[in-house]
Amino acid sequence: MMILFADMTVTGIKEYISKKQIESYPDLIPVLRDDPRAAVKKIGEALEKKVAARDKEVDRIIKMKSIEAAYYHKGIQRIGGIDEVGRGPLAGPVVTCVIILKPESNRLYVNDSKKVSKKIRESLCEQLLEDALDYAIGQVENDVIDDLNILNATKKAMTDSLATLSVKPELLLIDALHINSEIPQKAIIHGDATSYAIAAASIVAKVYRDNLMQIYHEEYPEYGFDHNMGYGTAEHIKALHNYGPTPIHRRSFIKNLGL
Repeated sequence: MMILFADMTVTGIKEYISKKQIESYPDLIPVLRDDPRAAVKKIGEALEKKVAARDKEVDRIIKMKSIEAAYYHKGIQRIGGIDEVGRGPLAGPVVTCVIILKPESNRLYVNDSKKVSKKIRESLCEQLLEDALDYAIGQVENDVIDDLNILNATKKAMTDSLATLSVKPELLLIDALHINSEIPQKAIIHGDATSYAIAAASIVAKVYRDNLMQIYHEEYPEYGFDHNMGYGTAEHIKALHNYGPTPIHRRSFIKNLGL
């Protein structure tokens, strides 16, 4: 390896490393840092930081999965994580997801969907669905939100999603809510940031709802749904005053805007 790097230019080394997986970095780092060229040493230092960041993320995921791991240890294998997105927007539905992951699912960067970039979130959504024994989406529209209030509408979306599962969970982990279900459940405060299963549900629900709001944007482009996702940004509220509410706006949410 040392002879290989000694015969390579800095650009060649970068190209070589770009084709390697991070798992091989620990073997490369000592060689890079011992190279007499300052630029090559910096490459080694950069790889070392990437490995440290990856190791920190691995530890975070292990901690995040500790809730589920305790139940797996007790013999409970089908754990349904449930979460919602869209409780706060002025427009669009509230969306929930219930997902039952295989116990071996171990995707890095799973977290509260709001803390994950759009690109990583969309990639994780695909990976998590690959890891799922089953999943379902619940969706309650704005008019029902107005009739039931947002809390009850959220619970309805959750129970609706449960009803469409093909695989029945043995346990439900829910982000700070209790729903009407015969399935044993545990409400976890800040669950989307502390439970792997709930965070996974958060990501899938977020990707689904964001894609839905993109479709609504094509129908109502004045409101900026493609980037505000129905939340009450200054641009969105200005559009409401200029054009009035659309059929997807929540009347109970905008009644204090003087419209």
